[in-house]
Amino acid sequence: MPRVKGGTVTRRRRKKVLKLAKGYYGSKHTLYKTANQQVMKSYMYAYRDRRNKKRDFRKLWITRINAAARMNGLSYSRLMHGLKVAGIEVNRKMLADLAISDEKAFAELADKAKAAL
Repeated sequence: MPRVKGGTVTRRRRKKVLKLAKGYYGSKHTLYKTANQQVMKSYMYAYRDRRNKKRDFRKLWITRINAAARMNGLSYSRLMHGLKVAGIEVNRKMLADLAISDEKAFAELADKAKAAL
């Protein structure tokens, strides 16, 4: 009985990996072994960074809110505490958007937070 060779199955699997590695630098997009290693690493980065993206955006929003709060004579923490005491529930994403697009509305929120403190 002849031995079973990989043939079409192996070629298909390797082509799939090389297609995923398209655009990688150097031999990482041409040689199967290095391409496979890099594709695996890329999947790991993608998995990790789907979680890190949420952290990064929250950090960005907080930075923007802090900058706008300081322009209105408050620190970030005092602004957030003031809003909580005043019973105003606006999430950080919307606050950051207000800080950039509608400074007047943000100033009003800051005044309400100051009054609540």
